[in-house]
This record gives sequence, C-alpha cells and structure tokens, in this order.
Amino acid sequence: MLSALRRHPVPMRTTFGHSLVLTYAVPPSVAAELVPPSLRLDTLIDEAGTEHAFIAVAVVQTQRLRPAFLPPALGFTLPMTGYRVFTRFRTAEGRTLRGLRILRSDTGSRVLALGGNLLTHYGYTLGDLDVSERDDVLHVRVDSADGRADLLLRADLRSAPAPLPAGSPFDGPQQARRWAGPLRHTFESDPAGTVVITATRSVWEPRPVAVEVDRIGFFDFGPLADCTPVLAQAFHVHGVDYGWQRGVLHRAPQ
Repeated sequence: MLSALRRHPVPMRTTFGHSLVLTYAVPPSVAAELVPPSLRLDTLIDEAGTEHAFIAVAVVQTQRLRPAFLPPALGFTLPMTGYRVFTRFRTAEGRTLRGLRILRSDTGSRVLALGGNLLTHYGYTLGDLDVSERDDVLHVRVDSADGRADLLLRADLRSAPAPLPAGSPFDGPQQARRWAGPLRHTFESDPAGTVVITATRSVWEPRPVAVEVDRIGFFDFGPLADCTPVLAQAFHVHGVDYGWQRGVLHRAPQ
C-alpha cells in the first residue's frame, strides 16, 4: 500500500528562480552500481574511445512550489538540491526514454521532506541550505543532516557562455547540452516496476557557466568514493516555469 502511494500521484508546479546543474563524468562500472536492472546508463564515448557515465548535481531555488491544483500563493519558496544519474528506460512498447534516476534530494523544510518521502521515491533528507545571489555570483552552501551531502560552491553567472571545464569529455557545447539536466523524464524504482515522471517547462535555454567547487560530500560515500568524478559542464537557467505530471507505473515483465 505504501509503495503504491509513493508513485508520485500529485502533479506539481513551480518556478525556478535559479537552476544550476553540474554534470560530472564517472566510470560506467561505478555508476552501474547506482542503477537498477530496469534501467541502463546513458553514456558517452569520447574522442579517445573512453566511455563515460554522468552524475548530475542540481541546485534549484524553487518559487511557489505546490500541487498543481493549489494557487501559487500557497506554494513553498525555498532551495533544494538533488543528485541524479543519467539513464535510459525501455518501455514495453519499445520506446526508449532518456531521463534521470533519483539518488538523493535535500531540503530545509520538514513539511516538504515528510510529504515528499510519503508520496515519492525522491529520498528527501533534511539539511541547512542557503542559496543566494550576490553581484551576479550564485553562492551555494548545504550542511546535510547526515553529513553525506554537504555542498559548497559558487557559480559566476557573468561568465556565460563559459568554455568547457578542463578535462571535460564533451567535444563542445552542443554535445554537452544533451547532458544539461533536468531532462524531460525522471525514473523511480518501485517494487512493481519503474515509475516515470514527465516534466513540463517553459522556454529552456541553459547557459554554461564557470563554477568553483569547494566540496561535494556526496562523492565521498558509496561506490562514487572509489573514483574521481570529473566536472564535464555546469548549466544555469532562471525564471523558468516548471511542472511534474503524475507518475506512470511501467510494470516489470512477469
């Protein structure tokens, strides 16, 4: 019963005051440990012939986050962070969907954490989050409750369009944009199969920006601790209306 309740039954709406997504390249053998059998990694083979999987570190400043049936005035305005792995899902009808598999989410709201963990598999954890813009620089600080997702970084919004970071496996901005999260689909594992949540959004023009990262604690634990993630690109958008539809359960083959 609880599992059925957690299939994202409530459509949501918000506006992204800021959305900053850092895409990190990691070895597929490491990322594979984060993906259930129903999904496969969305990978890239670079010009040198090396294959890469990708982890997204997302920072969003939500405005008026709410169930779609509520007026904007009743929504939450607060920052959230999330960790996702780029994956693909093949439906029973043979369609292949690109999307992000949820690994973890952090919020400073007890109400959002409680409701989110009751109705989704997003894995909300409480933390102390601060996202602020000063002189066109976005400052991000997260002190996670369990110490496993501390985050400290800065994004220079004046730098757009910034060049690719040193060591990026992408051959240029056009290729990098294919891994500019969030993608249209989000995937959640469910005992009965895979839940697919489809997003809607207004004009989407992600801009590559330069970032300075002091700490990403998420990479210090689990299988990711055995590798050195490489920053592949960082994208920023702002003022985007965004929504999530009800989740759709794709049942596992019997």
